[in-house]
Amino acid sequence: MKQFLVYVLATVVGILVTVMISTIGMFLMSIMMLFAGMASPASKIPSHSILHIALDGPVEERVQGRSFLDELQGISYNTVALNDMIKAINKAACDSKIEGIYLDCKGGAGGAATMAYIRESLMKFKESGKWIVAYSDAYTQSNYYLATVADSLWLNPQGVVDVHGLGGTMPFFKGLLDKLGVEMQVIKVGTYKSAVEPYIMTGPSEANREQINAYITPIWNYFCEGIASSRGVEPATVNQWADSLVMTQSQESLLREKVVTSLIYRHEAEEWMKEQTGKTGKKDRLGLVSVSKYVQSIKPEKASNNIAVLYAVGDIVDSGNEGIVGDKMSPLILDLAKDDDVDALVLRVNSGGGSAFASEQIWEALEQFKSTGKKFYVSMGDVAASGGYYISCGADKIYCQPVTITGSIGIFGLIPSIKGLLTDKLGVNVATVATNPEANIGIVDPMTPVQRAAMQSMINRGYETFVGRCAAGRDMPVDSIKAIAEGRVWDGQAALRIGLVDELGDLDRCIADLAADCGYDRYKVSEYPEPRGEWWEELLLSSEGVKERIVKAELGEAYPYYQAIRKVQRLEHVQCRMEEIVIE
Repeated sequence: MKQFLVYVLATVVGILVTVMISTIGMFLMSIMMLFAGMASPASKIPSHSILHIALDGPVEERVQGRSFLDELQGISYNTVALNDMIKAINKAACDSKIEGIYLDCKGGAGGAATMAYIRESLMKFKESGKWIVAYSDAYTQSNYYLATVADSLWLNPQGVVDVHGLGGTMPFFKGLLDKLGVEMQVIKVGTYKSAVEPYIMTGPSEANREQINAYITPIWNYFCEGIASSRGVEPATVNQWADSLVMTQSQESLLREKVVTSLIYRHEAEEWMKEQTGKTGKKDRLGLVSVSKYVQSIKPEKASNNIAVLYAVGDIVDSGNEGIVGDKMSPLILDLAKDDDVDALVLRVNSGGGSAFASEQIWEALEQFKSTGKKFYVSMGDVAASGGYYISCGADKIYCQPVTITGSIGIFGLIPSIKGLLTDKLGVNVATVATNPEANIGIVDPMTPVQRAAMQSMINRGYETFVGRCAAGRDMPVDSIKAIAEGRVWDGQAALRIGLVDELGDLDRCIADLAADCGYDRYKVSEYPEPRGEWWEELLLSSEGVKERIVKAELGEAYPYYQAIRKVQRLEHVQCRMEEIVIE
C-alpha cells in the first residue's frame, strides 16, 4: 500500500510539474508572439523625404537583435547594418520620394573595406543627380572619408576634423605570461605567420613589420586618393593634413585649405535641407527617414531565380553560438545545396580565421555545394585571411575590394605550459605517473622533443592540406601558392596581382556578376543564416552571453585586451588565423 501511494504521489507531482512547465511555456510564447506582432508594418515614405544616415555606432555586416541584458539596462550600441545601409542607398537613388541623403557623422566607424563599400555606393547615388550633404561636430577619419563625397561638407564652427593616416596596434602578452609563469609553446609554418607573436614576443618581428607596412600603405594611399579627388586637392595635400595634425588647426584654416566647405551650426544645416525639400513653414518638420525605417518600406524582389548570400562573419570556431560555427555552418551549406529554391550562392566573408578543423569542414561543405552544378562566388569584406581565405579559396570566382586584407595562408599550433605558474607562483608540485614515455600530453609540463616533433609534423601536414586546397581552388601549382603563402598578409590590390582573387569589387558587384554569369535577367537575394532573434527570444532560448555583455560594459576600452586573453583559453590547438591588429 505504501509503495502504491508513493507511485500515485509521484504521478500527481509529475502531472503538476508538466502542467506548470506547459503553462509557463505557453505564457512566454504568448509574450514572444505579442512582441513579434508589435513589429512595425512596412513603412510608408512621404514625398520630399531625406534619407538620414546616422553614423553613431559601429558599422557591422548585419545587425543582430538586442539582448535581454541590453533591453533590461537600456543599453544601445547604435549598431549600423551595412547590408541595410547599402540597400537603402541603392533604392533611394531611384525613389522619387527621396530628394537627397544626409550623412550625420557622429563618430561611427567600420573596417576599411566596409567604409569603402559605403563610399562607392554613395558615389553611385550621386549619378542620379540627387544631393548629398554631410554634417559633424567632429569628423573622425573614417567618417571624413565618407563625408568627402558630399556636395556640402559642413562642420560646426567649433568642430574638428581628424586626418592622421593609418596605423596598426597590437597587444603583446609575453611580459604578462612570464609574470604568471605561463609558457606558450608554438609550432607553426610560415615566416609571416605572426598570430603567435603576441604570446612569445614583446614586439612585432621584422617580417611582421614588413608585411604590415606592405598592406597598410596601399590602403592609406587608396583612402588618400579618394579624399583628394573629392576635395579637389592633390594626395600630397591630404598627407600634409595628416602630418600637421589637422585636428589641432583653427576652423578658419580648415575652410581655407578646403578640408570642409562651410562652418555652420546644425540648425542651419537643417534649415538648408528644409528649404531644399519645400519645408518652408514655421511648423514644418524636416522629413528625415532613418535607414532602418526606409529598408522596411522596400518591397522584396519577386523573381523565380534566387541567389543566396551566406554571411560568414567573425572567428571560425568548431562549436558555440558566436562567429562562424563549423558544426552549424557546414550543415546549413549542405541544406542550401539541396534546396531547389536556391540557384546560386555568394559567401560573404569577413573573418581573420580560426579553427583549422572547422575551416576544413566548411570548405568541404562548399565543395559539396559546387558538386550540384550551382555556381558559388565569394565576396570578401574587411578581412578574409587565413581560415577566412581557406573557406573562400574553392569559389568559382573571388571578389574583394582594394582595401580588403586577405591571404595569410599558414597554420600554427599554440599549447600553453602552466608548470611555472603551478610550481613557482602557486607552490603546487606536480608528479607524473604514466605507462608510456609520452603519455603525459597536456598543459602542465612542457612538451618533450618527441612531442614537439610530432606536433610539428601534424602542423606541416595541415599546412600542406591548406596549400593544396588553395592550389586546387585557384588552379595554380602548389609551388606558386607556397611562394605567396608563408602566412603572408596582402591588401586587395596585391591579392589580385598575385592571383589570390579574381576581381576587385564589392558585394553588389559580386552578386550582379554572378546573376549575369548565370543568365538571370531578374533575381531575388535571400540572406542566411537567420539573424539572432530579439531579447524575448533570447530569454526563452538561452542565457549565454550575459556575462560577456556585463564585462564589456564594465571594461569599456579595455575590453579588447580581456577578450584577447580569453580567446587564448578557447583556441583549438591547430589554428588558421591571422594576427589581431586594429587599423585606424
